[in-house]
Amino acid sequence: MTTDLSLEKAIGQRTHSGFVAWLVSRQIFWVLLAAVLSVIAMSLLTSTFATPNNLFNVTRNFAFVAIVGIGMTAVIITGGIDLSVGSTVLISAMTTTVIMHAGLPITIAFPAAIAASLTVGAINGVLIAIAGMPAFVVTLGMMSIARSIGMVMSNNALIYEFGPDQAILFAIGGGSVRVFGLPIPNPVIVMVLLTAITAFLFNWTRWGRHLFAIGGNEKAAILTGVPVRAVKVSVYMFVSFCAGLTGFLMVGWLGSVTTGLGSGMELTVIAATVIGGANLAGGSGTALGAVVGAGLIEIIRNSLTLLGISTFWQGTFVGGFIVLAVAFDRLRNTETSE
Repeated sequence: MTTDLSLEKAIGQRTHSGFVAWLVSRQIFWVLLAAVLSVIAMSLLTSTFATPNNLFNVTRNFAFVAIVGIGMTAVIITGGIDLSVGSTVLISAMTTTVIMHAGLPITIAFPAAIAASLTVGAINGVLIAIAGMPAFVVTLGMMSIARSIGMVMSNNALIYEFGPDQAILFAIGGGSVRVFGLPIPNPVIVMVLLTAITAFLFNWTRWGRHLFAIGGNEKAAILTGVPVRAVKVSVYMFVSFCAGLTGFLMVGWLGSVTTGLGSGMELTVIAATVIGGANLAGGSGTALGAVVGAGLIEIIRNSLTLLGISTFWQGTFVGGFIVLAVAFDRLRNTETSE
């Protein structure tokens, strides 16, 4: 009896040690730890960081990047990249704006915005997966084309009137829902739901298994019967859907739209996914990782502002985190192979 108890205790300790080792080896764990430590440090260093208004703004702001980052993660898992997400955000926002400015209801504007975004993704996917063109070149070209179309749609003018459903639009993008007495921005609610759905798709569906198979070894995936072309088109449409959703929400939050909307968002989104554990070579990435990465970036940005550090330094910190994340992933892969 004593021997059995000792054996069970030893197995339990080994299992616990194995879990701790697995947890520590996950990049998302260290990123989440960095985010938590940053929040604690800023709460102690300043009297403004932990205020309800500031925390509300931080969570809302990083939700936009996280939503697009979730879609970008799917693309990166397959070994691809999409540099046109910022322009897709603009296309969605401009479609929403033009339709509602003309007096049409939001029930027409939202589906039209998503359809326009999906069109961008479909074009990217077909050119990359079927025509065999490099993802970098295709999406770089689309970044310019989509932004140009956005300028044409608005005639490069600021639009701030959205017709009879303006109040509904502002309530969706800029409103909040109280959870346990705390106001939670609507974009955060959307982000949480999308994260849960995407995590399920990644881990429990055939589509998710195909993503990782393609990113791990595309030639082997083809030989095993994975519909590589169809899956690749789908991931570019998925990230465009996420960008379109973000563009619609941002219109309601900002209350106006200019052609500069989404400019430079590509770098932040890619940074969030890489910091969150996605491998640019393909084969790895999680929906939650994109959310945590986006959260850390926004906490850094907000902290620099509150500490009075020039916003010009933000790019340096974000770029530094990208390099550290890639270095950590490379070191981890080297240790694993050894």
